[in-house]
Amino acid sequence: MKLGVIMDPIGSIRYTKDSTLAMLWEAQARHWEIYYFEAHDLFLRDGIAYGDGKRLTVFRDPQKWFSGTEKNTITLTDLDIILMRKDPPFGDEYIYITYLLDHAERGGVLVVNKPQALRDANEKVFAMFFPQCCPPSLVTQSMQKLHDFFEEQQDIVCKPLHSMGGASVFRLRANDVNANVIFDALTHSGTKHIMAQRFIPEIELGDKRILMINGEPVLHVLSRVPQQGDWRGNLAVGAKGIVQALSERDHWICSQVGPQLREHGLYFVGLDIIGDYLTEINVTSPTGIREIDAETGSNVSAMLLDCMNRLHERLHET
Repeated sequence: MKLGVIMDPIGSIRYTKDSTLAMLWEAQARHWEIYYFEAHDLFLRDGIAYGDGKRLTVFRDPQKWFSGTEKNTITLTDLDIILMRKDPPFGDEYIYITYLLDHAERGGVLVVNKPQALRDANEKVFAMFFPQCCPPSLVTQSMQKLHDFFEEQQDIVCKPLHSMGGASVFRLRANDVNANVIFDALTHSGTKHIMAQRFIPEIELGDKRILMINGEPVLHVLSRVPQQGDWRGNLAVGAKGIVQALSERDHWICSQVGPQLREHGLYFVGLDIIGDYLTEINVTSPTGIREIDAETGSNVSAMLLDCMNRLHERLHET
């Protein structure tokens, strides 16, 4: 099996936390050939997608976790599977990469996740396809509608639609004098859509990340508990990760969301759940594998690669 991985610079990842590295270890253990690309390595010529890639070897060594050959130009359709693992922000350049991956997919490559689905499933807005699972939510660029929603809910969280890791996320409580400033800054003076959601107090117990493989949940979640003095459940801003079993409500939310994930070709996804509510659906580069594996002795990457292998076989049966 020939596996391509598109990611941010592998030399700058966090060795102890990175989920993509865990996937690559598992691929190498299966004797898959691994080809590594950064976004700028991909190009399209006369309808054919290429990448200037390195043949990659990975190690379980915090001092040296990878080595690569010199770059060679590879036709992407020579690969069997491509993992699209570039982190947000999700902007024009990210979208352009998915256009190139459309050409690889058209040539028979399994792309995880499906390029069209990456474009369609904004990580904030996609959750609102499941209103029965979500807290009261609003997506708008209107300052007036944001003020009305704030007055109605009294305690809200506001965030841009394209970021990750808790960046530029604000909480507003009743009578907060900063509301105008925050709405103006996030919407760029009423010209950019943002999301506002009712604040969920259960965040103090953690923001749960449920990993979904082809629409089915991994049976343990990573609950990210905010550090003292903060309310954001993001590991990137200091939240503490605790692994726990899925609750009955978690299973119900997964049953609501899972079929649409499969239908859209969203093979590896992270659901964010606070209390009883789905808040986001992470489709670009979900994390949490390392923490779950360390606590439970599981191998989430093996589950994912088994799934990708089956999907690849099905793709080529037709």
